[in-house]
Amino acid sequence: MSTLIERHIVSLLAEKDDKAISLLYENYGDTLFGVAYKVVKDEDLAQDVLQESFIKIWKKADSYDASKAKLFTWLFRITRNTAIDKLRSLNNKADKEVQIDASNVYKVGVKGIVPDHMDIQDNLDKIDPKYRIVLEALFFEGMTQQEASEELDIPLGTIKSRLKIGLRELGKIYGTTMSLLLILNLLS
Repeated sequence: MSTLIERHIVSLLAEKDDKAISLLYENYGDTLFGVAYKVVKDEDLAQDVLQESFIKIWKKADSYDASKAKLFTWLFRITRNTAIDKLRSLNNKADKEVQIDASNVYKVGVKGIVPDHMDIQDNLDKIDPKYRIVLEALFFEGMTQQEASEELDIPLGTIKSRLKIGLRELGKIYGTTMSLLLILNLLS
């Protein structure tokens, strides 16, 4: 890559001239696609990463400093970081989907249902609201502990503690069999 073209692209970027993106794509597009593909290992995903990278490059154009890095190094870092972020985002989404699929909240089973315990939601009113909210999120809204933590803006450790105490309180109402059943269904 000629330093003359590089300087021209940098000046167009600084002026927010649309020609800069065309020149970037023309001169660096294939290489940056290769960078993205090496990280994500999927052509469609690499195309998405490349597009997101060009958007970031356009938005961050004024932050480029030629004294700190060559233009390609700057472009490379943005593209690589965008690809890594994309992978992390997909992995986090996949992890959450797995947690939902692996959740046994809905799998109580006929043997686990005792007619005397069908009024559980009514009896939740008898326990402290901070425990009730956690139990409702986990058992009636089908959230995982992590999802409840995020949704309720309560630390995960606190969610676990409130679950334990809430189940203990329900156990006082129904007897220990019910709270053990709930714990087993939650943990299995």
